[in-house]
Amino acid sequence: MNPTTTIRPRTALLAAAALVAAATGTATAMSPGATGAAAAGCRVDYTVQNQWGSGFTAAVTVTNTGAPVQSWQLDWSFAGNQQVTQGWNAALTQNGRAATAKSVSYNGALATGGSASFGFNASYSGANPVPATFTLNGVTCQAPGGPTDPPTPTDPPHPTDPPTGRVDNPYRGAAVYVNPEWSAKAAAEPGGSRIANQPTGVWLDRIAAIAGAGGGMGLRDHLDRALRQKGSGELVVQLVIYDLPGRDCAALASNGELKPDEIETYKTRYIDPIAAILAEPKYAGLRIVTTVEIDSLPNLVTNTGGRPTATPQCDTMKANGNYVKGVGYALKKLGAIPNVYNYVDAGHHGWLGWDDNFGASAELFKQAATAEGATLASVHGFITNTANYSALKEDHFTVDDTVAGKSVRESKWVDWNRYPDELSFAQAFRAKLVSIGFDPGIGMLIDTSRNGWGGAARPAGAGPSTGVDAYVDGGRYDRRIHIGNWCNQSGAGLGERPKAQPAPGIDAYVWMKPPGESDGSSAQIPNDEGKGFDRMCDPTYGGNARNGFNPSGALPGAPLSGRWFSAQFQELMRNAYPPLS
Repeated sequence: MNPTTTIRPRTALLAAAALVAAATGTATAMSPGATGAAAAGCRVDYTVQNQWGSGFTAAVTVTNTGAPVQSWQLDWSFAGNQQVTQGWNAALTQNGRAATAKSVSYNGALATGGSASFGFNASYSGANPVPATFTLNGVTCQAPGGPTDPPTPTDPPHPTDPPTGRVDNPYRGAAVYVNPEWSAKAAAEPGGSRIANQPTGVWLDRIAAIAGAGGGMGLRDHLDRALRQKGSGELVVQLVIYDLPGRDCAALASNGELKPDEIETYKTRYIDPIAAILAEPKYAGLRIVTTVEIDSLPNLVTNTGGRPTATPQCDTMKANGNYVKGVGYALKKLGAIPNVYNYVDAGHHGWLGWDDNFGASAELFKQAATAEGATLASVHGFITNTANYSALKEDHFTVDDTVAGKSVRESKWVDWNRYPDELSFAQAFRAKLVSIGFDPGIGMLIDTSRNGWGGAARPAGAGPSTGVDAYVDGGRYDRRIHIGNWCNQSGAGLGERPKAQPAPGIDAYVWMKPPGESDGSSAQIPNDEGKGFDRMCDPTYGGNARNGFNPSGALPGAPLSGRWFSAQFQELMRNAYPPLS
């Protein structure tokens, strides 16, 4: 699942690299008035994410609480001797203690309530206090929250706010449901008890799964078990809504049971029964998070029309509109239940991170979120990297680096993408969604179940500076042959364990894809679930346009998608990062 489109025109213009000036006074900050209309109010969230003996990483989110602006400039002064060394998602300069971050081409427009996120690495010695004051386009912002301060509110009142009764972040202060079926399989594996109590998603990938397919637990069974796990505290239950007509039109391994034109069956026999169960009063005390239809809407942007990656199946789904209708209907029905939190699937950085996919996908999501009677208030957030392998954070290179006279964006791996990893993509995509009208309080989830990339192959530093490809390939954590590879990837590992509020704009890291469940079979396997055989799951396959005609990188011996794959589970544990203890 999660097919990507990474074929980019090699004539694409190289964006100007962000300048990080040395503290020699050679950089001159632009006058705030030159960046656009001044904001009447603003808020800054400044978080030190990592800190070591001589350096630190900071994440900054600026929220415009005043009139809309078309570009922005954030200014502050460090209280100590901090010195910015590199940054991302903003053009950063520093003159003495005075630092400036300017918007770049893709995040300059900030609606009222809109926000943009950027980050930087810096050196320091002695104390590392949080800057006391920030100004946005010359206007002083609300005081920032430091790493030990109470969380700054992230959801100001807005016309698209969801119905009352929901909390801003359902994961904050809550435990998350542990699926006993997955837990038992994990615990039965040698060493699996180390992670068997981690929460994972419950996949409703066909109509029969609602009642319980093949003797397994149905939706009510899971919810009843969740009530027992809940006790007196709050509990999140994670459900994957995944049965659109013509499902996953670009990857045969995750095709579904419904034909492209069976939209009414999807509504009446799939969504309506799920909504009826979730609305039962006894479940009102659960926080139910839905991941809505992975592998669907992005395909309409990247795998249709005249693109070399287009498929007839995706052209059909774009023409009949049933992806948009189905997602809209699901959002309307599920979003009407006060304790349900809808998170729409938003692909991943190796799918939508290019300019011609990024904005178009955001607009398509808005179209779906207002289809079939849904409204933007039906969407609580978005989820990225679902069942994919994209590294959470690449520490050894940024898209602003230049090696041997070439930008990192010119490397074969990055291939003009603006985002080197999933965290930078998720934060930037959130800002884009807010800028086109989604609620400023929307949060992002990132699936970290299989993106750890640890083990002996994990690089400890940047690659050699002899060339841009050597520099990127030698330093990247993501060891896939190509970023378009998505099926049972060799060398992958468990990623960050599920946690709430791990970074600005991110509601949680989650394990929505249960580790150990296959992405697709390595060879043709007859089945009654509508799942086809995709050559991207065949370890002998030489590739197609969606992965640059590279080998698939898939593990051998894989069963049908969703079935237990012991060999992969063992490899995920071996290559976990952070490592398992």
